[in-house]
Amino acid sequence: MLATEIQEFAFAWYPVFGVVFMAVLLFIFVKLLGSTVGKTKPEYVKASDTAPVLWEDVQGVDAAKDELMDVAEWLREPDRFAALGAQPPRGVLLYGPPGTGKTMLARAVAAQAGVDFFAASGSSFVEMFVGRGAARIRRLFKEARKSGRAVIFIDEIDAVGGHRSSSGGDGGSGEREQALNQLLVELDGFEKDPGTVIVIAASNTVHKLDEALLRPGRFDRQVLVAPPDRDGREAILRAHAKRKPLAADLDLTDVARKTTGMTGAQLANALNEGAIIAGRAGRFAMTRDDLDEALLRQSVGSQQARRLSTKERLIVAYHEAGHALCRKLVCADPPEILSVVARGGALGFVAHSPQEDSYMESRDELLAEVVCLLGGRAAEEEVMGESYSGASSDLARVHKVCKQMVTEFGMGVALDHDGPPPIAMPTEDYSVSDATRREVDLASMTLAREAHRQARALLAANRDCLDDIAGTALERETLSREELDEIFARHELRALVDSRGSGAALVAMTREKRE
Repeated sequence: MLATEIQEFAFAWYPVFGVVFMAVLLFIFVKLLGSTVGKTKPEYVKASDTAPVLWEDVQGVDAAKDELMDVAEWLREPDRFAALGAQPPRGVLLYGPPGTGKTMLARAVAAQAGVDFFAASGSSFVEMFVGRGAARIRRLFKEARKSGRAVIFIDEIDAVGGHRSSSGGDGGSGEREQALNQLLVELDGFEKDPGTVIVIAASNTVHKLDEALLRPGRFDRQVLVAPPDRDGREAILRAHAKRKPLAADLDLTDVARKTTGMTGAQLANALNEGAIIAGRAGRFAMTRDDLDEALLRQSVGSQQARRLSTKERLIVAYHEAGHALCRKLVCADPPEILSVVARGGALGFVAHSPQEDSYMESRDELLAEVVCLLGGRAAEEEVMGESYSGASSDLARVHKVCKQMVTEFGMGVALDHDGPPPIAMPTEDYSVSDATRREVDLASMTLAREAHRQARALLAANRDCLDDIAGTALERETLSREELDEIFARHELRALVDSRGSGAALVAMTREKRE
């Protein structure tokens, strides 16, 4: 009887015990969550924790250094600027391609000013739990203010500073929006202690950042960190080669000429790869061939062991010979290397390097580049009588260049053309009519077809040289610039150009009339 009463009592109170048990678990979970939100130490590094980056260590970005010099001087001597009534910049946005040295610049500013350096990634402020990222931002700024004068560096600020309308929130309730709002509040809070903390952020895509973040009073200054010019590349190479023994045949000035468009990080990586290649070969100094191989691995890829048939090797040899010969005849930048050894996804390649850094191209120069791109396909047709699938990447680049000439540069027709004005508008715009899109396609195809005709004519007029290049390439597999020049010197090259230059050989394009 007593057992039955106890059992009835247990059944009656069982739901209550269950509710109490769940409440206790929920309480413990909330306490644990509350103890972690905002109290997890942000992943920042103080300048004293790592070797400082000195001002002279940052090479190849002189324009950016000049714009940041006054920021370092303000942090070092704020009273001198305050006496003039000058207000310090609250934030500095460094933007540009990856690997140009934005992080090094930020660290150098802190070292130059002699202040603490706090670094964090934008992604560390975006968490699964709402409120944690905002708490981390508050904590980071609080720690920086405690140290007196400091630099806060936020790398890849795009992760937290993107447009709020496209970040997945609903008017500010999302984690990303809360973190961004807290960052804006902290930037505005500098009015209480101007000049003590300056925020430097880095971004590769400025157009993706929220407008509220970029307005004056927050990120007051935007500094472009562009890839270095030739002198900058040479300075970067020499800085990274200080502890690397170089052979006598390795000329860093020539390397700087051949590496147009490369960033500081790419140059440093190439030198490191060159040193590894030299070490594997048992050499005690890096040679020219070691660094050339490292650069080829970066741009084209590593060598691939592919067994090609005799016919395929012949097709590849003539294809690359066509590229090299057309580049010699109509382009300002002669070929540097020709190889019929497979690298990466390519069965062969022709490498070239601009003689001078260039920041704009004329219509003639762009047309000449299209001729060079189509030289491989033209050589296949000239020699083999048909075309092959190996030219797919060349054709994709031809399509891109011709479409840019028509839609972006207004170069669909020649300057002496008497017809309608050239088209220059993005065809991705929905307001563009189908008729205009068709006209863009016709203009692009006209440019490509005429360039193809010109390439065929050039190779036919210099067939003996084309055969010589292809035959030598099959024998040696890789030809250097000196070896190519020797072949060119053996023949009387006939370039179909007039007095206006290489691209002028391409006759004035006329737009096809619509039916």
